[in-house]
Amino acid sequence: MERLKLVLQYFQSNSESISNGICIILALVSVKLYTSFDFNCPCLPQYNKLYSLGVMIVPPIILFFLGVLVNRHAGVMMDEWMRPSGNRSKNPAVVKYLFSSMIQRALLAPMVWILVTLLDGKIFICAFSVSVDPVLFSGLPNNTGLDMIKIMAKVPCKEDIIFRNSSYRKAVSRYVRCYSQAVGWSILLFLIVLGALGRLIKPCFDDHATSLQTRYWSNYLDVEQKLFDETCVLHARDFARKCVVQFFEDMREDTVLSLPHPLFITNSQMEWEDEEEERLHGISKQEQVDQLLNKWYYNKPELDVTRIAHRPRMCVTWKDRDGKTLYSDV
Repeated sequence: MERLKLVLQYFQSNSESISNGICIILALVSVKLYTSFDFNCPCLPQYNKLYSLGVMIVPPIILFFLGVLVNRHAGVMMDEWMRPSGNRSKNPAVVKYLFSSMIQRALLAPMVWILVTLLDGKIFICAFSVSVDPVLFSGLPNNTGLDMIKIMAKVPCKEDIIFRNSSYRKAVSRYVRCYSQAVGWSILLFLIVLGALGRLIKPCFDDHATSLQTRYWSNYLDVEQKLFDETCVLHARDFARKCVVQFFEDMREDTVLSLPHPLFITNSQMEWEDEEEERLHGISKQEQVDQLLNKWYYNKPELDVTRIAHRPRMCVTWKDRDGKTLYSDV
């Protein structure tokens, strides 16, 4: 149970971890979809290969675009690429890093689907049973009155009457399945070796400092966008609350009631109003909100927080009658 909690905390720590978790879930979903998919080969020479290639190619394309859709880096990358320069210059390295990260995650589920289909072999048998040389195997049924292509196209259909009580179909299926699994394991080995070589060789040709800067600013863009969205939600909630309260106060009839008013209630009301005004940041009209959002899009602020970091601080100094400093409190 503790390990499960640690895994959940890891996936909730940042958007990159969440993207990794979503990609893993998509990969598991692709395996589950394939195992529950009822694959029925047409067993017709003109449709076998078309149907098999469709099953092998179309679902990976769907899974790829689904991976792009659920990947947060895709939206951050497009926002950074399409935005006007304004007060902040664009960094092509950050866009490239986000694009590479998005593609790597989006390709996980399609590659799992393709590898599972190849290792299973049913689709490969349906697609390429016609291409097998029938002379290589004994026991070919020759009393059916069909030509050789149609007979070989019916190899994936084990319930067909042609191959009843015949070992020919099993021999051809094993032969094609061996090719399919060999291709699947070869692709898996190639991907693993490619990833290992990329991990080992990349530091030799890549500037580590530049790579750290790129990762930092890519994470910054993601965090900045999330904080901006959260701030917009809080501001919109306070703005809407004030509009609603103001509406009902305008609808209320004026009444005069002479009662002693406790001081602490007045102070608490003033403090609540001051806090609400501070959250609104002085933006109290629709035109101001539109102008602010427009400025954020076209002229994003510079990446410079020195004005906040070096905010003036009050220094209290006690001096004697002669002007000599006795004590200073910062």
